[in-house]
Amino acid sequence: MTASDTRSSPKIALVTGGGTGIGKAIARALAGAGWQVVITGRRQGVLDETAAAISETGPAVVAVPADIGDPASVAKLFDEVETRFGRLDLLVNNAGSNAPPIPLEDVTFEQWSGVVAANLTGAFLCTQGAFQLMKRQSPKGGRIINNGSISATTPRPNSAPYTATKHAIAGLTKSTALDGRPFDIACGQIDIGNAASDMTSAMSSGVLQPDGQLRPEPTMDVALVGEAVVNMAALPLEANVLTMTIMATKMPFVGRG
Repeated sequence: MTASDTRSSPKIALVTGGGTGIGKAIARALAGAGWQVVITGRRQGVLDETAAAISETGPAVVAVPADIGDPASVAKLFDEVETRFGRLDLLVNNAGSNAPPIPLEDVTFEQWSGVVAANLTGAFLCTQGAFQLMKRQSPKGGRIINNGSISATTPRPNSAPYTATKHAIAGLTKSTALDGRPFDIACGQIDIGNAASDMTSAMSSGVLQPDGQLRPEPTMDVALVGEAVVNMAALPLEANVLTMTIMATKMPFVGRG
């Protein structure tokens, strides 16, 4: 693929955890904005269903299964992207998992390791893969957007594994932005609060607050997250949104809620 071919073709985006929830909303918004979208996750059936649903109203979405916590699987994923499209313009590190909301001292090593692998190691491995491809493609460069969550700055009760990894994502974002400068690779982070999805379904019945009480919390349409990512991704590489917080306006985050 030549440089002129790339400029006349749709830009290529890879969304991890793209089969459900926030990842699905991001993939749908990018496809709607004219991007050629690749979604990845561990469950082929879920990916295929999502790809088919989004493709009904826009460009065909490609589903490539991968375990982003496994270096060999990540290498295969990026080989597939390069073989199919010749380049990558956008990586959205969205995939993640959580441990049960239990006291810190009761978290098992397996629970801790699983969250670290999905939320942090996976983002690092995919960032490596994106760097390698973005540095050698022509024209070089691209953008990486990390899903940080508002837990990248402020924890919920009983959330040590998730919060620790999301704080680490903030460091990965800054290091990636710095190390990417010489190669026209921009990196930013979107911190999301209470986007309505399967993960936030319990919020309507009550969420544990720092004062020990259970209270319901407002949510927002997950499609708004997709729109925000599209806006971040649309910037020329000379500009970058380093951090963005998008949240349900009335959720108890700002202040002492």
